[in-house]
Amino acid sequence: MKRLNVQDIENAAKIIDAVFLNSPQYVNEPLGDVLGCRTILKIETQNPIRSFKGRGADLLCTNTNEKELVCASARNFGQAIAYACRKRKIALTIFAAETANSFKIERMKSLDAKVVLAGEDFDAAKIEARKFAEKSNLRFVEDCLDIETVIGAGTIGLELSTFPEPIDYLLIPLGNGALFNGIATYFKAKNPKTKLIAIQAAGAPAMLDSWRKKRLVSYEKIATIADGIGVRLPVQQALQDMENLIDDGILVTENSIIEAMQLLHQYAGLIVEPSGAVGVAALIENRARFADKIVTTIICGGNLTSEQMKTWL
Repeated sequence: MKRLNVQDIENAAKIIDAVFLNSPQYVNEPLGDVLGCRTILKIETQNPIRSFKGRGADLLCTNTNEKELVCASARNFGQAIAYACRKRKIALTIFAAETANSFKIERMKSLDAKVVLAGEDFDAAKIEARKFAEKSNLRFVEDCLDIETVIGAGTIGLELSTFPEPIDYLLIPLGNGALFNGIATYFKAKNPKTKLIAIQAAGAPAMLDSWRKKRLVSYEKIATIADGIGVRLPVQQALQDMENLIDDGILVTENSIIEAMQLLHQYAGLIVEPSGAVGVAALIENRARFADKIVTTIICGGNLTSEQMKTWL
């Protein structure tokens, strides 16, 4: 039995803070001319945390009576939860990897979260966060496992379903699965002809490998600049949620991700983090497949350090 449905998503759209809803979605003709297809961008970077994660985090914090929470994130989810917790005066401790993006860490601290650095990557930090939450008798919240994070992401699908042109392909970055599973749930119900394609970095393929092999596949290391979707230990529930939603998956290279970031900067005026650019990277690497089609991709995050901007853009 599916744990998520269209009604949940439609109800959430009435609850989530309006600052995260109704993000821009439009055809970018100059970018489409370069890529060889009609390219629709869904921009999730024009909000207080520059990421779609605010939708699910706000819904989660609306639904809880807890006075203190614990999570693990070196990514945009940490900022999102911190923003929602500060708004509701909920204390928050975030565990992040010792190698985490410094810009995101400082942003989480500025939102009044306590940040603990532990482990060499996100999955290691998550293990430590769980231990801390259990020892402290606090609720541990997890992106993609807590259903509100998936429902919140699903409101993006609700908004895209109103686009006046039929979408042939929807390219969705795939991390732990909240973004893909939320959007795909709505689109499979309302726009079943649209092909739903999950995009991962070739250096962090655990989720797509698990989907293809129909068993949990994990790795000791990942190697990608797309830290926002850099998963080495997939969440089993997220893989179950993906069943009958995903039509295909594409892995993209680091060079294509950087090129995609540069194209989005040049032709859309956007500063996009690697994870948010993987859909465009897939278009770069698969021009023949998507030629002359109507293709939408989610620009899901835009948090870069000044050094990263100098290096990549």
